Amino acid sequence: MANSQSQKNSLSYKLSFIAVVLAFTVVLLGAYTRLVDAGLGCPDWPGCYGFLSVAEEAHEIKAATEAFPHAPVEADKAWPEMIHRYFAGSLGLLVVALAIIGFINRAKKEQPLMLSYALLGIIIFQAALGMWTVTMGLLPIIVMGHLLGGFITLTLLLVLFLNVRHNNPVAWGSPIRTLALIGTLIVFLQIVLGGWTSANYAAIICEDFPTCQGQMIPPLDFSGAFTVSTEGVESYLGGHLDNISRVTIQWMHRLGALLTTLYLAFLVFKLFVAGWKKFASWLLLVLTVQVSLGISNVVFSLPLSVAVAHNGVAVLLLMSMATLVHYSGLKRK
Repeated sequence: MANSQSQKNSLSYKLSFIAVVLAFTVVLLGAYTRLVDAGLGCPDWPGCYGFLSVAEEAHEIKAATEAFPHAPVEADKAWPEMIHRYFAGSLGLLVVALAIIGFINRAKKEQPLMLSYALLGIIIFQAALGMWTVTMGLLPIIVMGHLLGGFITLTLLLVLFLNVRHNNPVAWGSPIRTLALIGTLIVFLQIVLGGWTSANYAAIICEDFPTCQGQMIPPLDFSGAFTVSTEGVESYLGGHLDNISRVTIQWMHRLGALLTTLYLAFLVFKLFVAGWKKFASWLLLVLTVQVSLGISNVVFSLPLSVAVAHNGVAVLLLMSMATLVHYSGLKRK
């Protein structure tokens, strides 16, 4: 008990908890920025039209216009992008601090050192993806990579926090843990499909549900939908794929959602049987909300609040699965 209390009073515990909250905020801000088409609100990186803030004074706007004549200043687009960068930068500093603290206190073994270093590497690569998102004009594969990087960073920070909190070895043979690991992979793959849907502006290419453009199985083009070729494309803002390719992406996202729902419903049942009733109820609630939000996006033509919430609950679903993996693997003392 004393050791557990000591862990909770440690700097690693406090900073990792703050980092999880901040990472969750960064993912939501990223979703909002993307959904209001503010991903190119600033044509340069890491500043915005050469400034560390948004150009609003007359002389600043003049200088920005002269420096970037192809990108007129739009403060309503630039502010979401810069706020996202401010929060992401703060998260990066926290991850650096955690890596340094982990190294200094490595003899105490109060936090997984390799995980801390891995997070540092990921956050650096994530910053590069953020830069490329701008400099490469919202190239879909980069946009999706940046989105997934945010989800991965948040999940690993949660794993770091849980390990610092318990500092307890795991029992890899737990049946629930195996099911949870499979579920985590399925949820992540569905998030990949969601990211590709968003990056290619295919979220509302089908305005009906459960049909898609009037058909349960519409004409599909998998080669066109999942190509990363950029030959001859100058701008990705608003999407560059044809109708059938976007329909294919949306249809695959829906199919993935169905398979994910079926597996998680099975997992919920297994959790109830195994006595994990509280977690089963929580997982069922999050899953139900997420499915409802996904359908609402289609029925109500992607309202901003619903779309952002859909991203947020996807994060909660992945975090829930990671938490289940952790707790189902703890060795009982």
